[in-house]
This record gives sequence, structure tokens and C-alpha cells, in this order.
Amino acid sequence: MEKFRNFFKSFQFKLIAIYVLLLLIATQIIGATFMTTLESQTIQNYNDYLEDRASLLANNAAEILTEPRSDEDGDVQLQIRQEMNDQVNLLFSDINEFVEIVDNNYTIITSHDSDLVGRLNNNIQIYRAMAGYEQAPETFQNPDTGDRTRVIIEKIEGNNDEIIGIAHIRASLEGTYEEVTEISSIFTWSAVIALIITAIIGILLSRTITRPVLDMQKQASRMSEGDFSRQVRVYGSDEIGKLATSFNTLTLSLKEANATTEGERRKLSSVLSHMTDGVIATDELGRIILLNRQAEILLSMSSEEAMGQSLPEILKLSEHLTPSKLYDYSESMILDFSDGDGSYLLEANFSVIRHEDGPITGLITVLHDVTEQEKIAQERREFVANVSHELRTPLTTLKSYMEALEDGALHDQELAPRFLGVAQTETERMIRLVNDLLQLSKMDRDDVRLNKHHYNLIAWLHEVLDRFEMMVKDKNIEFVRKLPTYPVRIEIDRDKMTQVIDNIISNAIKYSPDGGTITVGTDLHEDGATIFVKDEGMGIPRENQHKIFQRFYRVDKARARNLGGTGLGLAIAKEMVEAHGGTIGVSSELRQGTMITINFLIRVSMRKVGGKSDRAN
Repeated sequence: MEKFRNFFKSFQFKLIAIYVLLLLIATQIIGATFMTTLESQTIQNYNDYLEDRASLLANNAAEILTEPRSDEDGDVQLQIRQEMNDQVNLLFSDINEFVEIVDNNYTIITSHDSDLVGRLNNNIQIYRAMAGYEQAPETFQNPDTGDRTRVIIEKIEGNNDEIIGIAHIRASLEGTYEEVTEISSIFTWSAVIALIITAIIGILLSRTITRPVLDMQKQASRMSEGDFSRQVRVYGSDEIGKLATSFNTLTLSLKEANATTEGERRKLSSVLSHMTDGVIATDELGRIILLNRQAEILLSMSSEEAMGQSLPEILKLSEHLTPSKLYDYSESMILDFSDGDGSYLLEANFSVIRHEDGPITGLITVLHDVTEQEKIAQERREFVANVSHELRTPLTTLKSYMEALEDGALHDQELAPRFLGVAQTETERMIRLVNDLLQLSKMDRDDVRLNKHHYNLIAWLHEVLDRFEMMVKDKNIEFVRKLPTYPVRIEIDRDKMTQVIDNIISNAIKYSPDGGTITVGTDLHEDGATIFVKDEGMGIPRENQHKIFQRFYRVDKARARNLGGTGLGLAIAKEMVEAHGGTIGVSSELRQGTMITINFLIRVSMRKVGGKSDRAN
């Protein structure tokens, strides 16, 4: 069933149908014209024939009626009837007509119906003809049977043109119409047979055209699926054969072009897939048609979601910025995708795609993440500003005191030592700042070398605290030690970690109030150890706690500067701890103190010794 349905949809069926329909239309037009003309001509010929016979009968009847006769010749009326019958039989013997002759007394002289002879004819048409009125031949149709009859009334004129009788003829036309119908039937059947023969010939002939076309159609379908291995069979050297040859040549050309295009596509796809930059391609209307993998990652969006969307919408540009306006952007654009989780910046560069000296067909956008670059640039700007600010204060102080000494204070026994002491203090402050900067610079270059050894963590912390207790004897600050009594072995660079603990405890001392307490202790666990330093200072606001390990950040800038701080101690501590594979954190409540914790995520060994602290290294 499907095969037949496909056949009726095929080009072969359409070709046959057109061929047969053209022939059918031509046959119908010819047949209609022929049958109309045949019927008209046949009926007209028959009517002319009847009129000729009627005229001849009238002439002969006039001669018979006007011929002189005597009684010696016998019964005159009988002779006239006999001669009239002979004329009627002679002229109308082969025709199915009703013929009668009426004399001028309206008496029927002769008739096909012998019973009517001698009777009067009351036909109004005969009366009118006898009265001299012309009676043209007419065709009448029986309303009951539909039979058609031709009626001819011919006047019989004497020598002086007087009317001496009437020839009345009624002939049936059904026989003539039946002949026309029979001819029409013969013509119709001939046309049907001709159409059948024509259809068969059309099928045979159409196959010579459709067969190579079907082969080319199958090959085109395979080519659309990427199969260029098949060749179309060439059936001859006519136009179809030349078309098949050209199609085979086209197949080979497409095969080569497709192989080249596929190779280039794979290269391009590989390049786009492995690019570290995101690539977006649009059509001439600015709708997305391509995103590589990196662009999907940068925009957190799949290709399926982005396809068909507008480029400004995807890049979250201004609503008034249309794709056409992006064609004029020759410089890069920074796109801000920052949210509550943090800053996120992308740099976009736009390149127009156009035909050579032709219209623009699309836009290529290249994206790359510049969040870290911008962060580093911002940090660098802040760093330079902070360093400049930190150096400007002592330098300004030195300049002022030097000028004062130059102006005569040098010879003042009371002012000179004090001014020189301030100059020395500011110089030492700058030296500390420069040393801290050099140390941070080494850390930034990964130029820090750790000299790790195993040490007793508890003993080392006791030594650090003993030293600080000696330093703050003149201050009312108490150290509380929450350290275990047994040794804990840990692998660290002692000098660098001592610098870290010194920075943290120094900060605790600076910000602790008079009579305050600083608690130093350790928490030991299977994966490492935690060192914590807690003070009772002013504390750090929660929104600023993540900033305290940034370079030059101070909670109380004025107090820290007066106490000689550089603002780099905790930044150095963070870098040192991370170099040891640990982490450093802060927890603080405003006006309730601050606790700094250092976590070493390394395995430590612990050994208890009868309730006494082992301070051996």
C-alpha cells in the first residue's frame, strides 16, 4: 500500500498524468467539436434530403394532377391515386416517413395509411398552406416519448400557380440521432483505447526519464547523509545522460570539498575546544549561533540555553546597546558579573565578520576572565599607595627634624638629642618596613626556602612566651599558658614560625588594655595541631575580619602607626603559615577581644612525661 502511495506522489506518475491529461483534454476538445459538428451536419443533411424529396414529390404530383385525362382512360381518380402511390413509393420507400397528398378539396389522395385515403384532412397547417401561407419545415418533439419528427408541408401548384394540393410529409429524426449517438460511442471507445495505449506507452517512455532521475535522487539523499561513494548510472548520451555525468562530477567535487571542510571544521573545533578564552559567534542580527566550551564555563550557561538569544542580553549589557552598536567597539570592554559571592570580571573583545567588501554577516566575541588580573592590579595600586603613604610620614618627619637641626637645633643641648632620637626611630621604622616588603617580595616570587626540622612545639612556645614576659615587665599584662605538660613533636622552620608568633603576640600586646590578659595555647588532634593567641583588646568588627591579613590593613590606623606597626605583620604571618601547609584564621567580637588561630594540618607525635613539661628541643 505504501508503495502505491509513493508511486502516486512520484515524478513518474506526475509525468504520465500530465501526458494523459493533455491527450484527454485534446481528445475531449476534438470529440466535442467533432460530435457537435457531426450531429448538426447530419441532421441538416437529412432535413435537406427530406426537403428535396418533398419538392420533387410536389412537382411530380403537380404534373399528375394537371395532366389532361378523359373518361375513356378509365377511372381518373383511381389512376391519379395509383400514380401518386407510385411516386411516394419511389421517393420515400427507404425512409420511415408518413407521406400524404391532399387535393384542393382537403381530401387525402394518397397516404402511407390507406385507411385515410378519401377522407378530409383537418390539419390547420394544411389549411394555412392551402390559403397561401408559407409553411417552413419544422421539427417537433413528443413530450411523452421525446421522439423528434420533421414536418414538411409543400404546396402543389398548377399551371397558373394556383394551389391544387398539398404534400404533407412527417419524417422521424430518431434514426439519424441514433446514428450520431452510435458514432459518438465509437469515438468515445476509440478515445478510451487510445488513452490506455498512450498511458502504457507513457509509462514505458517516462521510465527512460525517471529512472536516471530516481538514481540521482537516491544519490542526493546519500550525499545529504555524507555518503559520496556511489556513482549515478549513465543510460545514454542525451540531455539526461549528460546531466547524470555532470552529477557524478559534482559528487566527486563535493566529496573532496566535504573532506577539506570536515578537516578544517575539526581543526577549528579542536582549537575552539582547547582555547583558554571563551568564543561567541552571532549572526547578522546579533543572535547566538556558537559558544565554545570555555564560553559556557565563563558565562555559566550551556550552548542550548544560549542559542538564538541576543548577545547584549547574554553579556548583560545595557538595554539600549544593540548588536549593531557593538560593531564599532574596537577596544576591549570589561563586563562586571560580580554578585554577593564575590567579584567576577570578564574582558570582551569584538570582531566583525563580513564578506569581502560586502555586508556584515556576524560578530565574534572573545571573552577571558580578568578577575584575578584586575584584583592583582587593584592590589598593586593599593600597595603602591600604601607604601607611598607609609614612607611619606617618616620621611616628612625626618625632613622636618633635619631642617630644624640645620636651622640651629643641632646646637641646642636639649632639643638636639631628642630630634636625633626621633630621626633614629623613624629610620628604624622605615628599615622595618623595607625588610617586611623585601620578605613579602620573596614570598611573592616563591623565593622562600624553609629549613624544616622536628621541634618540641610546647617547649618552643614556652621559650617565646618567656621572652615576651621579660619584655612586658613594665606593662600590666598577664600571659596565660594553656599548654600540655608533655612534649609534642612537629616539623617546622623554627625561625620563620618564631617570626609569625612574634607578630601575632606583638599585635595582641599593642591592642590589649592595661591589666589585660593574653592567652596562648594549643589544641592537639590526630591530623595536626592548632595554636591560638587570644587577647582582651577592642576586637575587630565582623565585616572587617576578612581584611586583617591584607597588606597595610589596620583596624585602628592611628594607634597602630603610633605603636610603630607597618601593617604587614599579619600578611607575612599568613604567607609563612601557608608556606608550611597550614592555615591562619581570626575570630573576634567587638570590644571583647580577638583570637588568632594557626592550624598545622600535619601529623604530630605526642609523648607524656610524669606531669612535667619537657622543654628540650
